[in-house]
Amino acid sequence: MTMQDEGRRAFLKSTMAAAVAAAVPSTSAKAQNSAAAPAQKPNIVVYHSDQFRWDFVGANGLNGSTRTPNIDALAARGKNFTHTVTNQPVCAPSRSVLLTSRYATETGVWHNGLGLDQTLPTLATELRKAGYTANYIGKWHLAPGNKQPGGSLGPVTAEHRGGFLDLWEGANSIESVTHPYEGTIWDRDNQPIEYKDEYRVDFLTDRAERFLRQKQEKPFFLFISQLEPHQQNDQGQPIAPKGAAQRFLNCTAPEDLRAFPGTWQAQLPDYYGCIESIDNSLGRLRKVLEEEHLSDNTIFVFLSDHGCHFMTRNQEYKRSTHNSSLRVPLIIDGPGFHGTQQIPELVGLIDVAPTLLEAAGVPVPSTWKGHSLVPLLSDPEARQSWPNQQYIQISESMTGRAIRTKDWTYCVADLSGDTTQPAASSYHEYQMYDQRADPHELVNLAGRKEYRAKADELRDQLKKLSVAAGEPEPEIVDAKLYP
Repeated sequence: MTMQDEGRRAFLKSTMAAAVAAAVPSTSAKAQNSAAAPAQKPNIVVYHSDQFRWDFVGANGLNGSTRTPNIDALAARGKNFTHTVTNQPVCAPSRSVLLTSRYATETGVWHNGLGLDQTLPTLATELRKAGYTANYIGKWHLAPGNKQPGGSLGPVTAEHRGGFLDLWEGANSIESVTHPYEGTIWDRDNQPIEYKDEYRVDFLTDRAERFLRQKQEKPFFLFISQLEPHQQNDQGQPIAPKGAAQRFLNCTAPEDLRAFPGTWQAQLPDYYGCIESIDNSLGRLRKVLEEEHLSDNTIFVFLSDHGCHFMTRNQEYKRSTHNSSLRVPLIIDGPGFHGTQQIPELVGLIDVAPTLLEAAGVPVPSTWKGHSLVPLLSDPEARQSWPNQQYIQISESMTGRAIRTKDWTYCVADLSGDTTQPAASSYHEYQMYDQRADPHELVNLAGRKEYRAKADELRDQLKKLSVAAGEPEPEIVDAKLYP
């Protein structure tokens, strides 16, 4: 650890201790005036919505049709990280990055259907070590596939739950065992919990409300993982609550979709309806926290695993390096995060777990690759030195790698078409977008000679990030033709 890193960690510890002390009054003046005095640990609630585009949050000001008053209120109270990207834009790999602060090729889950490496520390394991309970409701997607114990079509056994060993009410691939108005999840004893004639979002919200209204003997970490607005796989589309899609028949089509064929023309009304249901659910749980006198000492996080491009960029909904796949909402409120603030620095889902451990005063494992976002809230030097670059790994649609900066996206791909390996030794330049001049990514600049110098610079940075992620330095071949 460098002297700069030691200084940053010391700053974080003192900042969060002061923030928690301010949010939770101590029993004596002496305790209030001592940053080292014990303070009540904040509860942590992570609300995870699957395939939720960042620009469908009303507070981000880009979509006149979206209805997210409760998410907007969360942003008005707390910190809105407006330029957050996923480091692997597909369900299971993204979740593995979120919970372990490691890249997907390090977690064992570099594509869907693989099991999380059980030796890795997770956000849940570290919080439990610090005296928290770790509780999970909803879609998991980090157990091994169907042919192995704990597979996606049955209960997830305890060893595959990533440290969530207290309340467990979930399913590995919830879209495979449920539909919007009926289905089955399983409890910690692998006993079925069935629902019928209730919308899936509301059912999972009921289960979360039930937990929050119970007396808690310890600080708790609750992870709520909704499927919506992700499509129902066997029907190939998102499905809104009954009657909701009709309210969005003339909804806004985001500009990155309008220029391309895809499924958005038919599916946007249902997608909007699902977004509305997620917002209503979040509002319900925020109200429960208020009623149970938990809100003042609960860190509440709203985020997603990836976005949705409605088959405009490839033959499915994500797995590309476009903003419609990569950019996700990240809003945090609670002790240490109170006060309206938009954070414009580029951050990744890999940074969320260390941020929450810092906020809880829990040591961050030295093996984690992400960085706490806490200094960005109040430290001008941290903002000035923030790298503003994220490493992206792509699997399944192709084997690819990308670097995302504030101004550029640079993507390389294995043109052999082999997607059976986590990485390739050689890639070709594939896509390059200027985020300042072309935020909707309509013009691919890869191969254009007037951008050769910038491409070379981004290529060198990408190689360094690959090595830092534990991969061999790859060969990257220049694009020879305009795509």
